[in-house]
Amino acid sequence: MWVLGTARGTASDRRREPSRVAPRRARASALALAVALAAAACARPGATPAPGAAPEAAASAAAAPAPAAAPSVLRVGTSGDYAPFSHADPDAPDGLAGFDVELARRFAAERGVRIAWVRFRWPALADDLRAGRFDVALGGVTVRPERSALGRFTRPLAEAGAVLLVREGAGPASLEAVDALGPRARLAVNAGGHLERAARARFPKAQLVAVPDNAAVPGLLARGAVDACVSDAIEAPRWLAGLPGARALGPFTRDRKAWWVRADLPALARELDAWLAAREADGTLARLRRARLGVAGAPASAAPLPALLSALRERLELMPLVAEAKRGTRAPVEDRAREARVLDDAVAAARAAARARGVAAPPDAAVRALFRAQIEAAKAVQAAVLAAPPVPGHPGLDLDAALRPALTRLGERIAELLVELPGGLSEAAIRSGVDAELALPGVPDAPRRALADALVQAAGARRARPGAARQPSPSSRRMAARCSSSAGAGARSAGSGTPASFTGLPAIGLPPACTIM
Repeated sequence: MWVLGTARGTASDRRREPSRVAPRRARASALALAVALAAAACARPGATPAPGAAPEAAASAAAAPAPAAAPSVLRVGTSGDYAPFSHADPDAPDGLAGFDVELARRFAAERGVRIAWVRFRWPALADDLRAGRFDVALGGVTVRPERSALGRFTRPLAEAGAVLLVREGAGPASLEAVDALGPRARLAVNAGGHLERAARARFPKAQLVAVPDNAAVPGLLARGAVDACVSDAIEAPRWLAGLPGARALGPFTRDRKAWWVRADLPALARELDAWLAAREADGTLARLRRARLGVAGAPASAAPLPALLSALRERLELMPLVAEAKRGTRAPVEDRAREARVLDDAVAAARAAARARGVAAPPDAAVRALFRAQIEAAKAVQAAVLAAPPVPGHPGLDLDAALRPALTRLGERIAELLVELPGGLSEAAIRSGVDAELALPGVPDAPRRALADALVQAAGARRARPGAARQPSPSSRRMAARCSSSAGAGARSAGSGTPASFTGLPAIGLPPACTIM
């Protein structure tokens, strides 16, 4: 296992580019890193599996974490079958290439560590992470609630959405036509990953053909063995290039891609987050999205405001799992004593993050208002879930062993990201971002507006207090501009504060043969 040292000591990476770090500080950082890496060999084993976990979520109770990797080695899990994020390339180092692969290599080069690549199969991804086969998984990994309960996601690197690829004139003409076919619709999809779950949720009556090798999925459509295949809006253009006359229907989800870190490696997660924030600020991520993903003008998803909104969404998306866990144990939706502790912990986490960054903390009132609004939104989602019958096959994650620790991790992360907010954010950018990202099933308008109000208050406090932060560098000014321009990207408001539809994905630039409907 590989653990980076003093997570709080990475603040300099948030404020400047690595090439500008003074040699003395670089030597000190390298020494601290070496000490931390040596100590990692003695780190504790991974957490025991949650009782009743779903197949993806549950590792064997007898499985122990793999032996720790040697110091200065980062074990990276990737599938190698999900272009353009991670794919096989015989001419590339280690036979791997792609957006996430290149990013990981840059991180390792800047930190002076070696990557040990570990290949995984999508159905076994969660079990492999829990068993400690690698420290971080990457390569188009989608942020999902079941995964949030088992590990730590970094700030998102890209946005995508699930689409159906169909043959022109030989397949369904719309998503609704797939619904009408019912069990006669045959859909091919990568087995065990996010897209299989998304397809089963969107097309519950269709026949799903789960394919173990993601790269083999489009071949079934080409041979006419299925009526459609499931992809995403970033991968789809590459598949369509080999499927003359095919087109895409959708997207029918809005997804975020991130790196998935083991739950027991908080320092590594924070170090990666800090590094990714710096790479968003200096334009590296934008250049790689354009070069590797074929996405020009994509939202700066790793910038402070989009990352904060994503973390808020990630926490709210855990609430259906929390509700089902409470249904099983008959625990109440409301727990005022626990809510009070959450608010106190949030204030403490924000103060600690501010001290580590050398900036003034956001007002306690703003922190409490944000977390109070989260709590009210969370309770509304739980109540809506519990008012409906139990969902068959719902993953049974333990409330105390898996879900509450995940909520604690996300609470700390939200507090840290709140401290990162630049002072130049406009109220319009904040409110449109909240409407785009947090219009979730079961979340009423009132707590969503309260979340936006709290974020506006926190950002306004940073503008009003000259001593709240160091003088912004050119890279941080670029970051603020990206936040303002991208936080609300991808949603179109219908006037009520609820997005009418997600419209950001067509900008990905699908070829003329592909139609986004």
